[in-house]
This record gives sequence, C-alpha cells and structure tokens, in this order.
Amino acid sequence: MQTVLANDGLLPALGTGFLDQAPVLRPAAEPRLGTRRTYEADAEVFAEGDRSAFYKVVSGAARTYKLLSDGRRQIDAFHLPGDIFGVEAGEEHRFSAEAVTDTKLVVYRRERGALTSDDGSLAREVVSAMMRSLERAQDHMMLLGRKSAKERIASFLLGLSERVAQQGTSLDLPMSRADIADHLGLTVESVSRAVTQLERDGLIELPPNRRAVVLRNAAALRHIAA
Repeated sequence: MQTVLANDGLLPALGTGFLDQAPVLRPAAEPRLGTRRTYEADAEVFAEGDRSAFYKVVSGAARTYKLLSDGRRQIDAFHLPGDIFGVEAGEEHRFSAEAVTDTKLVVYRRERGALTSDDGSLAREVVSAMMRSLERAQDHMMLLGRKSAKERIASFLLGLSERVAQQGTSLDLPMSRADIADHLGLTVESVSRAVTQLERDGLIELPPNRRAVVLRNAAALRHIAA
C-alpha cells in the first residue's frame, strides 16, 4: 500500500507541579477561543525577544527558527494544524516564527491565573502539545547528530507521514527544500541529491509540477531511517 504525503527548542522538562510553577498563559480575547489571526506566506508571527505568547495552528503551517551568528538559519520545528507552539519558560521568545504558507492561528497571551481558572481543558491541551514537541525535539537532536543526508530525509518524510495521518490523499508540501535543508542541517543540494536517490530507488515518487511526495515503500524508508 502506498502512502501519499504532504510536505515539519527543546522545551523544559515538566515536573509534577508544572501547572502551578510555570508562567500562566491567557488567551488574548476569550479564555477558550483566543484571537484568530491570518498570516500570509513568509509573514512574521513573532520575533526573537518579543513578549512571549503561544499559538495554535488552525490551517497552514508555521516554522520556528533561530538565526545563527554567521547568518545561517536553523529551523527547529514545523508546526502543522492542531499544533501549539511558542510556549516559553521565560517572558520573551527565544526563537522567531513565520508562516510557511497562508496560515490561520489562534493567538493566546500570557496572564496570571488563566489556565487554572477554567475547567483545565486548555491547560491539558497545552501540556499535551508540549510533550509531543519535546518528543519531536529529542528525535530531531538524534537525527542531526547521527544520521546521513539520506537517513535524515527518510526520517523527515516518515515523521511528516505520521503527523498528517492521511493515507491515500495527495497533500501539497507546505515547506520548500530550502526549509527542509535548514531544518535538517543540510545544504539544498544535499537535500536534492538525497531526494533524487530515494526516487531512483523507487522508494518515493515526486509528481511533476507539484510540491508533494508519494511514499511508495514506507518499510524500506523505515529501514533507512533506523
């Protein structure tokens, strides 16, 4: 069976008293709804050093990144519909964020007492999202430290496949190869070579004139990624 795929910092460890000790977050408007905002592709969501808020992706995709001292960009994560991002331990953002495509977000700002004043559903959603982000960040750290370009691409494609969880449906890839390169610690040329090799091996298919990927042999990709 083939799978059709669309083209994804470490958070602080959470103790048992996380909700009592962490900075409390409050939606910008209503406690349950927040404020909905629309961002065009490549528009800034927040900059490093901005006052901390957190965001939920309704549609589209966002990337969080840091510019290194030599001008290079390191994308730490891609955030897809349903993801929550921007939760920080301090009062300022340590990363910057941009919309990858035209994107709709729900924006929540921090204010003491908000999460603990409702029925706890938003708090549980935030904590669950943070745990998923932490797991992906740990996987990403291992990927950058131990894997070849081909292995990194295979892992990236499989990870996205699991996140979108839509088999048999063709989805456009929100991120460019330059984005993928900056996320995986590769050059654009290395990404292109690895993708071409996977296509030649019959493991993936790249539909013409479309930013999409078809995983033709997920088992073989998992073998490479491992």
